[in-house]
Amino acid sequence: MKKTNTVWTMIFLTLIFIGSSCIAQTTGSKDLFPIKKEIEKKNALYFELYAKNDGSIVNLYTDDACLMIPNEPAKCGKPALIKDFKDTYAAGKIKGVKFTTAAIYGDGKAFITEEGIWQVLDLKGKVIDDGKYLKLWKKIKGDWKIYRDLFNSNHSSL
Repeated sequence: MKKTNTVWTMIFLTLIFIGSSCIAQTTGSKDLFPIKKEIEKKNALYFELYAKNDGSIVNLYTDDACLMIPNEPAKCGKPALIKDFKDTYAAGKIKGVKFTTAAIYGDGKAFITEEGIWQVLDLKGKVIDDGKYLKLWKKIKGDWKIYRDLFNSNHSSL
């Protein structure tokens, strides 16, 4: 009986040690707070650029970024992103996309994962779709840029 308790105690302590060493820093970390603020500013800039149909919005992305739109193949690289934004602007139905950061994860060195919710606004500012997203941000020459942009709607398209 004593031997069984010792074995279970060792297994439990090992799992706690492994688990605690695998936990990534999250938004609660003081180290990530400035990065979260920077990402929130970039999300606000994204909204402003989108509202103005400003093609420089692609500069928020890395050169090898991928936009992963639901029910479509990934659109990777600046030329594909430029085409996607031009096509969306030409359709003339959307005023903007608003992002609200819920949390960020990572060590803050080369990559950060952002988790949040998004809203698409029509030309009158009414919410016409909403959902959740993950963005993988990559640090390029001291600047955080979107490397992977993945989202989906909270509403069925069926």
